Amino acid sequence: MPVAIDGNSLTLKQLRAVATASEKVSLAPSAAKAVDLARTLVERLADADAPTYGINTGFGTLAEVRIEKKDLKTLQRNLILSHAVGVGNPMSVPEARAMLLLRANVLAKGNSGVRRSTLDLLLEMLNRGVTPVIPERGSVGASGDLAPLAHLTLVVIGEGEAFVEGQRLPGRAALERVGLKAIELEAKEGLTLVNGTQAMCSVGGLALLKALDLAELFDVAGAMTVEGLLGSHKPFSPEVHVVRPHDGQRRVAEHLRALLEASALVESHANCAKVQDPYSLRCIPQVHGAALDGLNFCRRTLEVELNAATDNPLVFTDTGKVISAGNFHGQPISLALDVLAMSLTQLMSISERRVEQLVNPALSGLPAFLAPDSGLNSGFMIAQVTAAALVVESRVLSHPASVDSIPSSAGREDHVSMGMTAALKGRAVTDHATHGLAIELLCAAQALDFRAPVKPGRGVLAAHEVIRKAIPHHDKDRELHRDVQAMVRLIESGELLGAVRRACYEPAP
Repeated sequence: MPVAIDGNSLTLKQLRAVATASEKVSLAPSAAKAVDLARTLVERLADADAPTYGINTGFGTLAEVRIEKKDLKTLQRNLILSHAVGVGNPMSVPEARAMLLLRANVLAKGNSGVRRSTLDLLLEMLNRGVTPVIPERGSVGASGDLAPLAHLTLVVIGEGEAFVEGQRLPGRAALERVGLKAIELEAKEGLTLVNGTQAMCSVGGLALLKALDLAELFDVAGAMTVEGLLGSHKPFSPEVHVVRPHDGQRRVAEHLRALLEASALVESHANCAKVQDPYSLRCIPQVHGAALDGLNFCRRTLEVELNAATDNPLVFTDTGKVISAGNFHGQPISLALDVLAMSLTQLMSISERRVEQLVNPALSGLPAFLAPDSGLNSGFMIAQVTAAALVVESRVLSHPASVDSIPSSAGREDHVSMGMTAALKGRAVTDHATHGLAIELLCAAQALDFRAPVKPGRGVLAAHEVIRKAIPHHDKDRELHRDVQAMVRLIESGELLGAVRRACYEPAP
């Protein structure tokens, strides 16, 4: 079914479907009416003599400059040309498609004043696979993501570049390739298309969806390590978490109990002399839970922003008002995406300490570096080093962007959010976390091999079986980076997570 946008009900799941699976998009009938009403009001104001910001005036510090009616189209075109000053690598095709969808959803809300034909062009670009080339750097998140959105809009007016069927083409040629035509922007439309938080939300939203899956899999990796190290299950007991009822902590403890249920390994060391496990095992609910709470804060913030009116000025057809305000400011998103980076770094940090527990024979009781013939083979020695490198870089990237600010636009934009910076950092940390997680999963699977034939808990067992179908036991040194990449594919495909969920939460056939 196509995703019908109305400016009020878009979900993160739909965002991912359109961005990565090329789901078709349409405009809800109720939204079409709202868009038309707002446009009628804008056209009335454009024809009037009174100055209205963004409709018949200049922009930013030039807001007091009145523009003649005959120059309004040129004003809008000049705005796009002058603001398209992005640099760096292009955003990925899924990120740019997500950005296109988010901008269309804002316009569908009916507070922008764009023509419906302009909105229809954005939707057809999505449906026919025209993806603007959008440099990922150049936004300070003040009037939203001005430079990235200007690059998106270049294609709408037949300028810039776009990807079509794997080719990078000039904007006008890209549109013509799929039977579309560029348009000439009318009053307010240029400003409408560049004011908003859609670049930071597209990059951050897709990173968040990955991060939520990673958080669940870090629980799986932690449970595998607990079993591989013959750790205690008692710290995950329900009564422990009832008396400190943080939501994330409680949920992670529940997840661990499901992963470890029916473990024969725990019975094999029931009367051992060990009193306490290290914090990296014993405190998984507390640490993973805090990270989960952070990611859920980010999720709630982005869910609001997906359906927020972020234009300036805003058009209100019920009162006839056009109000210049600051909904384009990216501060809520910037803070949320900083929390995303910090939450994932926290998960990576404790995971790396579990890897050290696994590879250090003084701590694990297993062969040194999990190598069957230690000395001749180095095993997972450098895997732990790589995990440590990823953690340290992620800690640097976790320095918050949201507390930074640099004035722009001759002091009119005197406080900015740096939201796109937070999004790019969050994306980088998400990538690092995927690889750090892959390393723990590899090490934990190797440890479980040494505990065979005694079986771990049902969720752990399911994870181990999926891993071993794709990646064989490490019996002698080989190019370990290939195993890491194979594990990343298992993570990103959803195969590993799907198998664990079925084992833990679906009834036996």
